[in-house]
Amino acid sequence: MSYAIIMNETGGSHVLRWEPYEPGVPEAGQALIRHEAVGLNFIDIYHRTGLYPLPSLPAIPGLEGAGIVEAVGDGVEDIRPGDRVAYAGLPPGAYAERRIIPAHRLVKVPAAIALKDAAGIMLRGMTARYLLKGCYPVGKGTIVLIHAAAGGVGTIACQWAKALGAMVIGTVGSPDKAAMARSNGCDHPVLYTEDDWVQKVRSLTDNRGVDVVYDSVGQATFMYSLDCLRPMGTMVTFGQSSGPVPSLDLGVLAQKGSLFLTRPTLMTYTAARSDLLAHARDLFEVVDSGAVKIHIGQTYALKDARQAHDDLEGRKTKGSTVLMV
Repeated sequence: MSYAIIMNETGGSHVLRWEPYEPGVPEAGQALIRHEAVGLNFIDIYHRTGLYPLPSLPAIPGLEGAGIVEAVGDGVEDIRPGDRVAYAGLPPGAYAERRIIPAHRLVKVPAAIALKDAAGIMLRGMTARYLLKGCYPVGKGTIVLIHAAAGGVGTIACQWAKALGAMVIGTVGSPDKAAMARSNGCDHPVLYTEDDWVQKVRSLTDNRGVDVVYDSVGQATFMYSLDCLRPMGTMVTFGQSSGPVPSLDLGVLAQKGSLFLTRPTLMTYTAARSDLLAHARDLFEVVDSGAVKIHIGQTYALKDARQAHDDLEGRKTKGSTVLMV
């Protein structure tokens, strides 16, 4: 008998229940995976609370995992039983010991990367990839501002941006997170709890402003982030850990310097399999080169997902979090 975290309703972490679950047999185009590890992401909380509704209830949350293929359905050619694979994105269902998933969403994990590490970097790492190469072409001399620089995406994005030649400014919530961000390539960690961080960013750029802001915090930072941008700079809002961004009069973008604004998702950037494979390839290459080091800040047993959610919401975690199966 295998088990999974099953939600019968939305709400607080108490709705996450460890229950028996049998995934069944893969149909055409599907694969059956035995997970070794599952990634924890803030979007899981949005799904749990109903902020981002799941297709139906009861449901198994989770968008990221890594494990071993146990079986495949008809028509699956490039994935075989025994393959080490990982995935990130829709459909949900990762919080399970075993699951069925469309085979075209799987990528093979290089032998040099542990499955636990793959589960901790797929969603965050491919997110960093589309942020730095899709939303804005970061390169030598680019000045970036990364919010939550000590978080799961932040720790990867800081290292990757630095490897691309950027000057990296990052906001953090405590001195120890500032030290962590600095160790991961952030040139200038800024404590948003103590500093006038907008003025600090302006000062660090000689009042020019940054080329691009990567903001996963949302409500608490969005309008201030616009004030950190240079004229014709790019605002990338890709999360809302502090709450949703309020309605915006688009005229504000003109007033603040003809700014660009985008609200991307990993699901869009990797919808085509060719794009998914390109994102995964770039991520694995930058990890294999040593330019981006994998940092699993903490692990929990999958059955303890409730505690993991509480700690993530309470900002008690650092870097990536993995649920071990």
